[in-house]
Amino acid sequence: MNQEWFEMLDIRKRFYDTAVWVPLRAAFDILSEGEYGYIGYKREFFGAGSLAVPLKNKSDTEKLGWMEVGISHDHGSYVDNGKYHQSDIFEDDKGTFTGIHLLLAQRGNSDEHSIWHLHQDIVIALGLKREDDVWVSPDEGYVDVAHLRRREDGSPCLLEIRAEHLKDYLCARDMALYLTSYRTRMIVVDNPSFIKWTDNPISQISKGDRWEGRVIEIHEGGSAYGAKTAIFHASRTDVDPEEDVPTFDFPANENIVSTSWTVEDKGRKLYIIEGELWRNEWVNPSTLSHRIRGDKSPATVYFITDSSGTREDAETLDKHGRWLWFKPDVIMALAHRRGGSLEWYTCDTGGVKCSPDYNIHFGINQLGLINVYAKDISLLPEWQQKIWAGYNVGPDGKVSEELLASQMRAIPARTHAPEPFLSKGIDLANEVTLAKFNFRLFREHEHKSQLLKICHRFRSIDLSGFLSLAKDLARLTADSINTDSLQTIVKPPEGKKWGSLKSLENVLAKYIEPQEARSLLSPLVGIYELRLADAHLPSNTLKESYTLAKVDDTKPFIFQGFMILHMCVSSIYGIAEVLKEVNPDLKKTCI
Repeated sequence: MNQEWFEMLDIRKRFYDTAVWVPLRAAFDILSEGEYGYIGYKREFFGAGSLAVPLKNKSDTEKLGWMEVGISHDHGSYVDNGKYHQSDIFEDDKGTFTGIHLLLAQRGNSDEHSIWHLHQDIVIALGLKREDDVWVSPDEGYVDVAHLRRREDGSPCLLEIRAEHLKDYLCARDMALYLTSYRTRMIVVDNPSFIKWTDNPISQISKGDRWEGRVIEIHEGGSAYGAKTAIFHASRTDVDPEEDVPTFDFPANENIVSTSWTVEDKGRKLYIIEGELWRNEWVNPSTLSHRIRGDKSPATVYFITDSSGTREDAETLDKHGRWLWFKPDVIMALAHRRGGSLEWYTCDTGGVKCSPDYNIHFGINQLGLINVYAKDISLLPEWQQKIWAGYNVGPDGKVSEELLASQMRAIPARTHAPEPFLSKGIDLANEVTLAKFNFRLFREHEHKSQLLKICHRFRSIDLSGFLSLAKDLARLTADSINTDSLQTIVKPPEGKKWGSLKSLENVLAKYIEPQEARSLLSPLVGIYELRLADAHLPSNTLKESYTLAKVDDTKPFIFQGFMILHMCVSSIYGIAEVLKEVNPDLKKTCI
């Protein structure tokens, strides 16, 4: 520790009006080491209280300080002279103005901690949802807006709110946040010579701040050095323990006896070095309230709208019926966020969203780029436009044919994407084998629902993504096949071991031609082999795996992803169709 640490110059030059997070209430030790009164003791404490007040009352509010707005009291309702006073309303003693407590501290009892409530009005105005001790904004991608911190014993000690959202709320209400805080830094030493303050105590006052520093002499243990403690003891002399129902009048001189003595500490001399900072400051509202009041601000997001590279903002995107082009990576960036999703309408069109209430109709063009109607983008919140803009490219490869068919000709294509049929195919195969053989072909996978959600062609934007998609498809198929049950239908020869796909192939060959069974299983075999490419398979082996999976490796990766999904689904449905035709009488030979 040095003198500068106690003077808190690092703290005094920072203000919450420019911070990202603003405390509405705080009371916690930032640092706490050792035992008070003994060498090695260190403590840094921070406390803060706040009050939202109308802008017109800022000068009146500045008469208040730490004792009125800080943490010395909880918030509660009361009745005074027949008038009810709300717990969330601060009333100036002189009646010149009222303010609002955006955080309400509800007192607990000896067994219960106090409860800190974020004011319901700010929660509802900003559309927040509380999840444990975090308030998130579902309409903004579930971003954290406020969070509560607790001590180890579970008691609340800090509630902060994101400044961007707080200032939006304050702007909508023509208010500012008055923040009062107190901070102390303290240590116990046996030699304070490194402190060079000219006065003891020393004080510095500037606008809104009061800092004090002091060196205090103490005895080891914490009592003031050289201090004497006077102790008085008084007792009654008229106590009769034999009385059944004793009663006592007010004491008088004749039935009171008292003694007194003085105690003087003798511990060695130590020193407390302490710096304290009291601060009153303003967190001002933003100039615009986008979220609550719906204020418009100058555009910051632009999109390429034609082949010459013209860039336009949301204000002009809807002036013609036109489309925008995006890299296919954008679908992953949107759908895989919390609150996001991906659905399919036709083979090459679907809906994507990164927030529950904002679904965007998209199409895939002949180059694998994403097309979206420009006006649909212009209607999105700015934070979502920024995500789309990060993947925006110039027009190339025309507009998706199936998207045009739906949006302009009003005759949607009668095609189907393979993605939704992956889950349906697995369920169908399980239903067939359960009915025919009394077991499910595919075992339940603990991550099945999550894997099905992410098995789509947009995972395949490069070779790594394509192989990753193949790996997850293999986990849903080859890795999940009920091999033991299949081998009760067709047993491996003595001393020979079959894997899951070989076991399934031999069961199918019991009912169809072996070559047909092999052809039907080859996509699943190719997918299984592709998953091994993470181990750096030679290029010729990788080529063979592509061929088995019936995927054209010369096509853009987005189409390779489509093909591997299509062949996987087709194989599963083909297997189900073969087993569906099995003679039910064969069930008697199976377990």
